[in-house]
Amino acid sequence: MADFRVVISSPKDRKAYQVEISGAEANKFIGKSISNTIDGGVVGLRGYTLQIAGGTDKDGFPMRKDLPRGQRRKILTYAGTGYHPKDKGQRRRKTVCGGEITANICQINATITKYGQKPVADLLGSKKEEKEE
Repeated sequence: MADFRVVISSPKDRKAYQVEISGAEANKFIGKSISNTIDGGVVGLRGYTLQIAGGTDKDGFPMRKDLPRGQRRKILTYAGTGYHPKDKGQRRRKTVCGGEITANICQINATITKYGQKPVADLLGSKKEEKEE
């Protein structure tokens, strides 16, 4: 069984919400890759559509869309996910994961592409905000 922390970004509100899922809901993510869309009901957002934007594995290595499968690899890169050079043309060998979600992934980043009836804050609002009110 896989356990995931899903970080959901709402471009309309410019906020991010964090949801932890496990069991059957988590298994729906396995085999999906970056830029796939999923139903928001899996994370408690009925009527919403989410797009997978990336993530990290259990050791903190980022996922890259251009690598197949979910294996960890050492690649020579000049820019992009996992490396931001200071000088133009600088390259470096970095360890990154592939773009497919496997059991080794612990965090999944997702973006809302289609909004539902209720606001996101009502469905996923943090407990901290509820205590303040």
